[in-house]
Amino acid sequence: MIQERLKKVLKIMEERKLPQMIVSDPASIFYLTGKWILPGERMLVLYLNLNGKNKLFINELFPITEDLGTEMIWFNDTENPVQILAKHVEKDKPMGIDKNWPSKFLLSLMELKCGSAFVNGSEIVDMVRMCKDEDEKELMRQASKLNDIAVDKMIKLVPEKHSEKKMGQLLSGIWEELGAEGHSFDPIVGYGANAADPHHVMDNSTVKPGDSVVIDIGCKKNSYCSDMTRTVFYKSVSEHSKEIYNIVLEANKRGIDKVKAGVRFCDIDAAARDYITEKGYGKYFTHRLGHSIGIECHDFGDVSSSNTDRVQPGQIFSIEPGIYLPGDVGVRIEDLVIVTEDGCEVLNHYTKDLIVVE
Repeated sequence: MIQERLKKVLKIMEERKLPQMIVSDPASIFYLTGKWILPGERMLVLYLNLNGKNKLFINELFPITEDLGTEMIWFNDTENPVQILAKHVEKDKPMGIDKNWPSKFLLSLMELKCGSAFVNGSEIVDMVRMCKDEDEKELMRQASKLNDIAVDKMIKLVPEKHSEKKMGQLLSGIWEELGAEGHSFDPIVGYGANAADPHHVMDNSTVKPGDSVVIDIGCKKNSYCSDMTRTVFYKSVSEHSKEIYNIVLEANKRGIDKVKAGVRFCDIDAAARDYITEKGYGKYFTHRLGHSIGIECHDFGDVSSSNTDRVQPGQIFSIEPGIYLPGDVGVRIEDLVIVTEDGCEVLNHYTKDLIVVE
């Protein structure tokens, strides 16, 4: 499976006439080698070349005994890793650079004239990562199954009136109990007016009757991420809040119904956004409809009005419309979907019926 991924990357490199490329993103290196290496400030580079002479440049601080399918070039803290890398590249040919490679390495490589041109090559790996293989799809299903269980546990904790911060702490224990590897992103629990801040940072607020409660959580399982949001209400729900909830729910459903291979991302966004706008709340839907997800919670690619790319089978992304009325109420409902030829598979199965927690 790893070799198939590598072949796809090399094929696109060849199509783009890019003979060599530096991959430095640990998530992409994991994708292409099966090994997580977190280098901190040290250089880590998977060097890909169309001539087949791929190499992994790695500090001796990170011992690896298994065969990663590529030659290993070791260095230590007393050596200059960029100078070592420079001895192995083709200086007279263009070089692809990963989008997040620190400038201290890139500038040194450029000063050593290690390429006839330097271009952003990371999109090549990102594009391959967007379309999940069957193994990845199953791992995503497993991670989302844990998320369904966890959100149910979190909702049942609401009547205990823990602070938002405490809810986040309790979620860490839930992930450990379920066998997850921890959060896939910083969780969001927002009560009442706090729920109207899409990226609210949890504080010491406690829930009050009539509050909406936004619970946006995700875990990592076997290195793959889950992400979902449910909104419930505590003790009671006003007719106004019920209206907002039902509009967001319908927008979520319309977005999901629009998903299938060949549809443009912007048209999926519009399916949800136009409905919210039609109902008079367009200016209160303040973010894109969704984001790609996989090894990272926010993989390359999004579901937005500016993305005119067409979706492909195997892509996985979120559908998460929301309405946020400052100082009043916030509602977001989020599911993950896998694109199929004629529709999509929804990975989250926890109910989206309006829930009032007593």
